[in-house]
Amino acid sequence: MQNSRLPKSVFVVLAVAAAIHFFYLYPQLPDVVASHFDAHGAPNDWQTRTIFFAFFVGSIVISTIVSFGVPMLIANMPPALINLPHKEYWLSPERRPTSLAFLSAHFAWLGCAVLLVEIFAFEFSVRANFQPDKRFDTASLLYVFAAFFVFLVVWMARLFARFGKPPKAV
Repeated sequence: MQNSRLPKSVFVVLAVAAAIHFFYLYPQLPDVVASHFDAHGAPNDWQTRTIFFAFFVGSIVISTIVSFGVPMLIANMPPALINLPHKEYWLSPERRPTSLAFLSAHFAWLGCAVLLVEIFAFEFSVRANFQPDKRFDTASLLYVFAAFFVFLVVWMARLFARFGKPPKAV
């Protein structure tokens, strides 16, 4: 059975580390910060520092819902409402706990990956506000998005490998 404790712990450590890091940076930023950037990294929208950080907290809340809420929702849904290949096999009474444990751990890892993307994007935005020209490092964010895309491909491949078809009877 797959345990979701490790990815959930990683998520909490990432969220706490990000909160501490950005709490430290908060007073160092100006009252109004560049909050949106064009494709070339030039700022094209501004927000108060408070609103800027509120958006970051909101993104952590969304990551938390993905990481913890979706698996709980799936676990409490009747099988008829769950869209899963071969669900009569995977959600049968003897396999349901193992299948739900896998989904819980799998979604927790997805939550970690989404949170990391948010942390990097926010960090790049904060760094831009410390630059005289307020330029955003778009190239670095593209690497983050590329890594996230690779993660998603692997994440989906594991999901399909696990639930794509029931094992053959021995």
